[in-house]
Amino acid sequence: MLACRSLLLTWLLLGAGARSQSWRPCTDLLPLDLLSRALPRPGQAPPPQVQMVQSKGSRGLRLAGAEASVLSFPASQIFSNCDYFPAEFSLVVTMKIPRLRQKRNEFIFSVVEEGSDSLLLGLRVSKNYLHFLVTPPGVGGRSRLSFKDVGLDDNRWHTVVLAISGPYATLTIDCGLPLELKQVQSFPGTLSTRGSRFFIGSRRRMSGRFSGLLRQLVLLPGSDATSRLCPSSDPSLAELAVPQVLRSTPLQPDHPGPVYPYETEARVTLGNRPTCSGPEQGQLWFNAQRKGLFICDGLTWTTLLHNPERLDYVEDYQDLYTSSETFDVEIFSIPSEGLFMAAANRDSRPGSGIFRWRNGSFQLYQNISTQEAQAWKHFTIAGKIFLVVANSREAEPEMSVIYRWNQRRRRFLRHQTLETHAARDWEAFHMHNHSFLVVANHRRAKDHNILSVIYRWNPNTKLFEVNQTVATSGAYDWEFFSVGPYHFLAVANTFDGQTTTISSTVYVWLDGRFQLFQSIPVVPYTQQRPHHLKVSRRASLHSINSTVYELNTLTQTFIRFQDILTHSALDWEFFTVGEEKFLVVANSHDGSSFSLNSVVYRWQGYEGFVAVHSLPTFGCRDWEHFSTDQGSFLVYSSATSRLSKVFKLRTY
Repeated sequence: MLACRSLLLTWLLLGAGARSQSWRPCTDLLPLDLLSRALPRPGQAPPPQVQMVQSKGSRGLRLAGAEASVLSFPASQIFSNCDYFPAEFSLVVTMKIPRLRQKRNEFIFSVVEEGSDSLLLGLRVSKNYLHFLVTPPGVGGRSRLSFKDVGLDDNRWHTVVLAISGPYATLTIDCGLPLELKQVQSFPGTLSTRGSRFFIGSRRRMSGRFSGLLRQLVLLPGSDATSRLCPSSDPSLAELAVPQVLRSTPLQPDHPGPVYPYETEARVTLGNRPTCSGPEQGQLWFNAQRKGLFICDGLTWTTLLHNPERLDYVEDYQDLYTSSETFDVEIFSIPSEGLFMAAANRDSRPGSGIFRWRNGSFQLYQNISTQEAQAWKHFTIAGKIFLVVANSREAEPEMSVIYRWNQRRRRFLRHQTLETHAARDWEAFHMHNHSFLVVANHRRAKDHNILSVIYRWNPNTKLFEVNQTVATSGAYDWEFFSVGPYHFLAVANTFDGQTTTISSTVYVWLDGRFQLFQSIPVVPYTQQRPHHLKVSRRASLHSINSTVYELNTLTQTFIRFQDILTHSALDWEFFTVGEEKFLVVANSHDGSSFSLNSVVYRWQGYEGFVAVHSLPTFGCRDWEHFSTDQGSFLVYSSATSRLSKVFKLRTY
């Protein structure tokens, strides 16, 4: 009897030990970096079929050779305790896939029996689909789980987490909302991987080879990896286990492992200016007309190489008819919409015109009701696009209006009204992470000595609020500019109720407000060239010198640099062509006629600004320079005629 009990006890212990071993997982429950396991070990030569490519700031591997099975390893490397693939697991993939053709299927990875070449499981991508394939044991067929409308083949980086648990499959892309599918049958718990092999980027055969970039491929047994990755500051590149070779610069001395053939993914576009946004970042554009090579920084095209242009001559390009006389034009761009021009027109009906550049010319796009509009100013705040108009018709209360671009309606809509007094100009500027507007209040009734107002944007109410008032006399224009760390505002005073022989004022930002910096006995107009201030005089004598002032950093004052003879000059515009710098003046009246030449001056070093072109104008009030795919242009507004003109700058 004692012997029987001992035998029974021994059997129970052995049975318990066997059951204990059956619960041991076939592999570690830690992230398994499948991509690293398929790569050569340090000291081994890299396979020539594998290239390292940097795209949009991140590196990935691309299969470029004829041999599809170059990246592979036996399944026994990771399933060391037993042969079964885990019944619950998640897969993490970071990849960048180009546009796929219809009916094109590419394997991200696969597990294949080496003897029979049978597919055990695999992850496959096609146009707008992601498929998970598995061949359950003993069923005699293959099951496929397909997620549609995933949009992975858009040539952008994406991080995908596919989690399998029982009959449920959950797909999370870039830490977004999960997509869940329920399978007819649960994932098999006895899928044997004995004698099989993992193939990265293929199904062992040439057909179905992955054509994109692979940065991360991780198997996490037993749990969903989403909580380990999300939230992420960069969800499209969220990392669980990225091979060290893709983290390090391949040319640095401590770079681990073999050195792979390395390239930066770039595509050169010829012809007209292409779109430059996030997906195009790092792409190149060759402009044959300008003989220049440009790179997209994600927002705009930045010059890499160019043959400097030189101004040859100016030609008449477009007669631009407006609804009434035009006191000012403002050129600006709206992303994905193009180039626009706002004209400040005198008549309230139909008001002021917004023009859009289409097919090589300005065409009327929208009319906005205004009250003897004197000027427009375009500005942006937190990606939102605004226009503010300076209305000047005497009324109580007299209001100027801020308009905001409505993306859905593709029109400017009223956003805020501000009380102004015969407003002549607005200036917008951004400083110390705050956005400001300042209005030039010209007069109230017959009183020219009034307050002009500086407004600051309130990000909570999304409205402008009074920040500071400044005493002005017949204020005509404001200009903001910076020199080094200092920020300035210059106001053009024109009349104090008795005389036009008064000083205009430059203010500097100190201790949280604009304070008096210098009084100048002229009318400042625009600061475009660093350290230089262009000014114009308007008095009873029509032909008089306007003055260019230069900032003297030793005395910290603006000093007279150059006098230029002008005729009731109302505006200066600074522009560049290639490496040359120019000024153009708006001569409006010579005492007897509005028909006279406005002049283009070129900077010639020691000689200062030298006249190079005379352009016939009529009642010229404002000049603006702009560039398009068709070249560089100047446009002027006429305050005495409905006809404004666009000139083209011919270069060589």
